[in-house]
Amino acid sequence: MTLTRITTPEGVHPSDGYAHAVTGPGRTVALAGHMPFAPDGTFVGTDDPAAQARQIFENLRGTLAAAGATFANLVRLNYYLTDIEHVPAVLAVRDEFIKTEELPASTVVQVAALYRPDLLMEIDALAIVPD
Repeated sequence: MTLTRITTPEGVHPSDGYAHAVTGPGRTVALAGHMPFAPDGTFVGTDDPAAQARQIFENLRGTLAAAGATFANLVRLNYYLTDIEHVPAVLAVRDEFIKTEELPASTVVQVAALYRPDLLMEIDALAIVPD
């Protein structure tokens, strides 16, 4: 299955590190907000945005695999950060998992808090996988 990534639509400012839109045939898979917990339930990355992001992307990888997908199937990522200053660390980790030519549409939002005070971020996603 091939997804079409639209990064520079006519009349819209070119994207920098994301696609404006991603389309393609298949079934949609919505991934819940993922947090930095290891498979055994331990919290990963106290006060370390890169470590939290890395665990979250590992968790996303596992969830995608369970749905028969990979990061190449992502069409959207939503980042909820308690501090917008964490964006460079999070995107650097993202680039370890996702090829820059396969970046999904994305949104980054700073939030006042997440459900636990030690959480620096939560990331949810949307994928399209072949039928």
